[in-house]
Amino acid sequence: MQYGYGVIGVVVMFESMGLPLPAETLIISSALYCAATHRLDIGWVAVAAIAGAIMGDNFGYLIGRSFGFRLLERHGAKVCLTPRRLLLGRYLFRRHGGKVVFFGRFIAILRVFAALLAGANRMPWHTFLFYNAMGGIGWAGGYAFGTYYLGHQVLNISGPVGLTLGAIALLVIGSGFVFLKRNEVRLTEEATKAAEREQHGSAHHRDRQHAGRHREGEQA
Repeated sequence: MQYGYGVIGVVVMFESMGLPLPAETLIISSALYCAATHRLDIGWVAVAAIAGAIMGDNFGYLIGRSFGFRLLERHGAKVCLTPRRLLLGRYLFRRHGGKVVFFGRFIAILRVFAALLAGANRMPWHTFLFYNAMGGIGWAGGYAFGTYYLGHQVLNISGPVGLTLGAIALLVIGSGFVFLKRNEVRLTEEATKAAEREQHGSAHHRDRQHAGRHREGEQA
């Protein structure tokens, strides 16, 4: 069973480095497995997930900082980091910085790419490390222990009451998941449009400056 903890840590680490893997699903299913069978210890599941999240993000940060946007623009599409998402990442990091690293843990698109973008945007490492650690603990630990205790309480209640509470819990979790996903898409689209407007505005400003310098040169 020790290999199970290693698998959890490695999958979470690779997702945090930028690979599109189902780390969130793995943490939730592992926590439910702990509650149902007790063959894995929930404490070690949480530790493995938190360690994988923090280590993976730091590796991703180093990759982004070492190679910058040139690498991401050239090869990012291979891991679903499209030019539109790069634009969104630049915009969000300029505006919100540490908040993106922390809250990005809870948003699928940002969770996969936040570390790479933080490094590429030259975010100070000590700032990144703090928000990364807090986000990793809140996300991995929160999902692991929250799912475990909810599943454990439902399993301890037998009969129709247990089934009813289990159905209600699943409905609440499912509704919350759908709500977050819908708002994630909406917020991502709004931020992307704002980033595109900002980019067009900057390009227009540069064109005006260039035209002004050209006119000054002609007058001289």
